[in-house]
Amino acid sequence: MLRNTFALVLAALALSPAHAAEQPKPPNVLFIVSDDLNCDLGCYGHKVVKSPNIDRLAATGVRFDRAYVQYPVCNPSRTSFLTGLRPTTTRVMDNATHFRKTVPDAVTLPELFRQNGYEAIGLGKVFHRGLSPDDTKKEMDDPKSFDRVLYGQTTAAGNKGEGRNLTGGALTWCRWLAAEGGDAEQADGQLADEAVKVLGAGREKPLFLAVGFYRPHDPFQSPKKYFDLYDPSKFDLPKSPDGYKPPYSLSLGGGGALAVAFDAFTDKERREFLHAYYAGVSFMDAQVGRLLDALDKNKLSENTIVVFIGDHGYELGVRNWWNKNTLFERSCRTPLIVRVPGAKGNGTPTPALAEFIDLYPTLADLCDLKNVPKQLEGASFREVLGDPIRKPKRAALTVVKRGPVLGRSVRTERYRYTEWDGGSKGAELYDHEVDPGEWVNLADKPEMAKTRGELSALIKTTETGAKR
Repeated sequence: MLRNTFALVLAALALSPAHAAEQPKPPNVLFIVSDDLNCDLGCYGHKVVKSPNIDRLAATGVRFDRAYVQYPVCNPSRTSFLTGLRPTTTRVMDNATHFRKTVPDAVTLPELFRQNGYEAIGLGKVFHRGLSPDDTKKEMDDPKSFDRVLYGQTTAAGNKGEGRNLTGGALTWCRWLAAEGGDAEQADGQLADEAVKVLGAGREKPLFLAVGFYRPHDPFQSPKKYFDLYDPSKFDLPKSPDGYKPPYSLSLGGGGALAVAFDAFTDKERREFLHAYYAGVSFMDAQVGRLLDALDKNKLSENTIVVFIGDHGYELGVRNWWNKNTLFERSCRTPLIVRVPGAKGNGTPTPALAEFIDLYPTLADLCDLKNVPKQLEGASFREVLGDPIRKPKRAALTVVKRGPVLGRSVRTERYRYTEWDGGSKGAELYDHEVDPGEWVNLADKPEMAKTRGELSALIKTTETGAKR
C-alpha cells in the first residue's frame, strides 16, 4: 500500500528534539477538470493533438488507461464524481437537475475538505454551470462546497474573430471561432490567472483548489494562435467499416435530430470540427501548464496532489457522431492522471480499471480526511498509485438515459457489454481484444451466450456495490 508520503519525512525529523513539536503538514490538492475532453492527447498516443503540458504531468504522475465516467454528460457526471454516488443513486441524469433536490444531504468532495479544515476554492466549471440549489436566488452552484468561486467571462474582444456554425444554425452549439485577442480574453485564461494568484498567496490552511476549464466544450472558441498549431488538411477523418450500420440507440432521445445534422456534414465540416476541438484542447493545455509552473515556482509541487480529468469523453465523428451521450468507449472513457508526491508509481501508466466515483474515496484516503460519508459507492485506488500493475477493480459501469430508455454498460478488461432497458430493448457486446473500435456486436451470437449472461450479472453486482 502507498504510504502517506507527505508525513514520512516530517515523521523522521520529529525523531529529533528540535522537531518534536512539528506535525505533518496536510497535502494541498489541485483538482483540474476539462470539459468534454476525450483521450485524444499526446500522452495517450494521439499523433496530432499538441498537449505538452498534460503530457508532462502524465510523465510525472500515474496515467490511467482505463478510466470511465458514470454518465457521459456534464451534469450527471460531475454530480456523480463530486458526491461519490452513481447516477442511479443521485437520480441526476440530465443537465437541468441540481443534486441538492435529489440528494440534499450529500456531502460533496470539496465540502468534506472544508469540514477537515481546508480552504476550498472553485474556479470555472466544477459543478455544472447555471444550476442553483435555490432557483429563486442567484448564488453559486453549491454554497456548501466552496469558500469562494470565480467563473470567468469571455470579453467582447474575445468573442470576435473568424468562424461559423457548421450546421447552418440547425444546431446552435455546433460552431467555432478563431478568436481575436489573447488567452486573457477567454474565460479559461482568466481562470488560469486566478489559479496562479491563489497558488502564489500565503495561507494558514491547506488548499483544495478545483479548476474547471470550459474547453474543449462547445462553442469551439479559442484564440487564433491555437488554431494556427494545426493544418486541418492533414487530419485523418474517422471512417466506419464498409456496410456498418449504427445501432438504433444513437437515434433514441433526440439523437435522430443530431444524426440528421451530422449526416449533412461534408469533409469540410468534419475537418473544421476537428480543427476547432483540437485548438480547444491545446488552449486548455496551455492553461494547465501555467498551473503546473505555478506549483513549481511556489515550491508547492512536493506537497500537492494533482488530479487531472475530463468530465466525459467525446466521439469526434466515430460512427459519424459528433457528440457525447453514448455508451461506446470514446464517450465513456476519459483521461485520468494522478500525481501524488513521492508515489512509487509516478511516471508509470496503469491498465487498472477505475471509475470516477473512485476519485472521492481516493482523495479522502490520501489526505486522511475524517468523517468520510459511509454511503460512498466508489473505492480508493490508492494502492494502484504505489503499484500500477495492480488491478483491484473488476468492472466499470456507465449509464445513460436516451429518451425514456436507460442503458447500462459494463467495461471489463476484455469486454464492453451494454443493455438497454435491462436488455428488453436491445444489447451490445464488444470484444476489445479483437475489436477495440466496437464495430461488431456479438450480443446475439450463440457462442457468446455464457459471456453475455456473466456480464449481465456483473452489471447488477457493480451497480449495487457488491464486493468486486
